[in-house]
Order: sequence, then C-alpha cells, then structure tokens
Amino acid sequence: MNSHHNRIPERVQTIHLIAACGTGMGALACMLKDLGYKVTGSDANVYPPMSTFLMERGIPVMAGFDEANIAYRPDLVVVGNAVIRENPEARAADEMGLSYCSMPQAVNHFLAGEKKRLVVAGTHGKTTTGSLLAWLLQSAGRDPSFVIGGILKNYLSNYQLSAGPEIVIEGDEYDTAFFDKGPKFLHYPPHMAILTSVEFDHADIYRDLAHVKSAFLKFLEGIEKDNLLMAFADDPVVRELIRNFNRDISCRVMTYGRKADADWRLGPVRIEPPLALFEVFKENRLFGEFRSRLMGEYNLCNALAAIGIADGLGIEKAAISEGLMTFEGVRRRQEVRGVIQGITVMDDFAHHPTAVRETVRALRPFYPSGRLIALFEPRTHASMRKFFQDAYPPAFDHADLVCIREPTLFQKVPEAERMSVQQLVEDIQSRGKAAHLFTDTESLIEFTAETAAPGDLVLIMSNGGFDNIHERLLQTLIRRKK
Repeated sequence: MNSHHNRIPERVQTIHLIAACGTGMGALACMLKDLGYKVTGSDANVYPPMSTFLMERGIPVMAGFDEANIAYRPDLVVVGNAVIRENPEARAADEMGLSYCSMPQAVNHFLAGEKKRLVVAGTHGKTTTGSLLAWLLQSAGRDPSFVIGGILKNYLSNYQLSAGPEIVIEGDEYDTAFFDKGPKFLHYPPHMAILTSVEFDHADIYRDLAHVKSAFLKFLEGIEKDNLLMAFADDPVVRELIRNFNRDISCRVMTYGRKADADWRLGPVRIEPPLALFEVFKENRLFGEFRSRLMGEYNLCNALAAIGIADGLGIEKAAISEGLMTFEGVRRRQEVRGVIQGITVMDDFAHHPTAVRETVRALRPFYPSGRLIALFEPRTHASMRKFFQDAYPPAFDHADLVCIREPTLFQKVPEAERMSVQQLVEDIQSRGKAAHLFTDTESLIEFTAETAAPGDLVLIMSNGGFDNIHERLLQTLIRRKK
C-alpha cells in the first residue's frame, strides 16, 4: 500500500474496519460508533457473538472481503492485524487512494487523544494487570477509559470510553499490521507504564530473545523524561533492560516484586480461600495490608504494579483497598466455568511455559482437598516449537495429573521445528507425574470425566477455544455424575 496514504485525515466521518470481528477491532468499532462516526466492517468469518454484538450497536458487518464493501469510499480504512497484503479490500483501498491506518494508530488518535496513557506491557500478565489498574481507577471515581485484550468481569466488556483523564491500554508486543511490522505498543507513548516481564514468545514474529528485547527496549526509550515506569524486579531480562536504557533515558523508574531491593515489595502472604491477604511495602516501609481474590504470588505482583501506578496518580489507600477487594477478574484467566458435584472446571489462557508454571502453582493452595488435573493444548507458534521442549515438563510439577492434547495447528510449524508432544509426556512422567497424550478432544473429555472426583480441580489451559472443551466437559460430567 502507498505509505503516503497511511494517515488519518483531519476530517473523518465514515470509517471502515477490515477484519472487524476480532476482539480488539470489534471494541474499536464500537468506540468509534460511540464517538459519532459512521462505522462499517467486514470479516472472513462473521458469526455470533461478535457479529450480533456489532449489529446491535448499529454497525453493519459484511461477510467476506470484497472491494464492493468500500465502494462508498470511506474517509478512513482501519486495517486489522490479521489482514494480509493480498486482501481484496486492502488492495482496493490502495488503488482508490483511500486513507488507511492500523488499529493501534486509530486507538491512539481517536480514543487516547489528550488523555494520559497508562500502558501495560510485558510477555505475561498484561491483561490482568491492566484490568486491575482500570478497576482501581474506577473505584477511586476517576472514570477511566480502557482498551484491554480480555473481558473484564466488572464491566462485561474489554473497553470503556469515558470522560476521565486517563486511559489504560494493554501494550501488545505483537506486530501492528502487514504494512507496519513494529510492535503495537510503540504507538502508545506512555504517561506511566508497567513492564511485567520479557521472555521469548511469538515465534512467528520474533527470531529469538535478543529480537524480543530490542522491541521492548524501543518501548522503554519512548517513555518521556519524568514519566513513570514500574518494572518487575524479579525478571532478570527486565532488570537488564532497565540497566541498559537508564544510561540514556531519564524517566522515573520504580521496581516492584519480591526482591529485597524492590521499591514496591510484596510482603508476607496468607491464603484464606477464596482470599489472599498480603502486605505491601513501599521503599521498605509498610504501605498497607490488602485482600484480594487474585490467586498466586505472580498475580499479587501484578497487583503491586497496579498499586504503584495508582499511588503515583494520587489515589488514596482506602480506594486501592476497595478496588482490590471488589475486582472480579478477567474471563479466561482462572475463570471457573462450572462446578459439578464438587469437580471444578476452570479455564485459563496460559500457554507460555512460565504462565503454565505460575498458574498451576498459584492454584494449588486454593484447592487443597483434591487433585489438580491439568489439560493443556499447545497452540501458539512458540508453544508448538522445539524451543520450549525442555521448559514445559517442570511447568507441570504442581499438578497431580497432566493431559496433553496433540496440537491441531502443527501444520503451521515446519516439521523439523516441531516440539515432540510424545517426548513432553514422557518427560513429565519421568518427573513422577501421571501424564497422558490425546490425539482428539473427545477422548480427552471422556477420560477426564471418568477420572475426575469430588474435590478435584480440572484446569484447562489454551489460548484458543480448545474445541469448546469446557462446556462439553461440564455436560459430560452432568451426564456421568447423575
């Protein structure tokens, strides 16, 4: 596409979104409609709930990509991340000389505007941390806007457009669009930022860890003088990046975590299901004692980051405490989908080995009476590769039984680069854990329904739909346990 047309005109009334049914693009479409623009969209797969969600808000979405969808010559075309260069609408927009932009460009221009951008970046924990931060601001009466990659249970939405002075943005390190291969977070210059972690991920985008680090370093370099960065002290790569970029950058840096030298430090933690009670220290002085439904020390560290930003914005301790207690979490993050005769079925987005390890470890103290049965589907480009072959087995050490579903998207990875799932199962078994490999979801459901007993937690981990395994398992348990 002609790079001269990659711009947002001064006068915009009509906007078309290519690939409008993704979570982020759908949220953007709704917010643009709320701002008064005439919005249309298209996507290859138009089906409920997103198609219904958009139609109910007066946003027509055409099924399939066709140049006829933009024949009305919209003032601006927003090109989604999933759109390829050969997309017929993208080609037609180029031939017609229409102005176009990426989703992050649109978010920054139309939604962030003059608001203070509170950007949450990192390999893990972005969605939970950003969601909690937005809720802490809401509890304090600051009426924040937010755009986050998960559905906040407190709002039943992944976005909010409000009059408050701040906007919370999940800063994704994935690439922006086919015409902009830089990470999305580079489009959001932060007033305050959180860096939760830096590890290798997104093997379809990044070559290695050094490539990942270079992207995050650019993000840090974009934080202006005197603006605040909250950085996770426990992550060695984050500490390395801070050392490197502090030579040339003068933004304020505060660290958080469990390390003794962290500016914001997690103190003693006591588990009283369903609550975690924990102390927070700021610069070695007790800041407060808090309670939360978040499970696991890694989530409490996420809470530390949000607390630090809230304090930096002048929010009172009482409002922070209220927000922590009333935060209901995020869908697909430790989300209980149902309990059948004492068997709990939980959904979680974990897919990176670190996320799997921390999630399994976090849940163990909250379900002490039964077994933790982990069902895992390697689905991302990185998780299906050899790169994590040795990292996955110890990630399941706190589980009692592990069931691995053979990847359904293996064809997307060259055969020579694929992880051996059989070897993964054998390596888990060699660590003293019962582990099984399944080639289809139906047999996995049948096995789990037969095996699970009252008191057990069935933890299902995947970044995809996993063949609707959650509802199918619940229905099977209902039939089996009658």
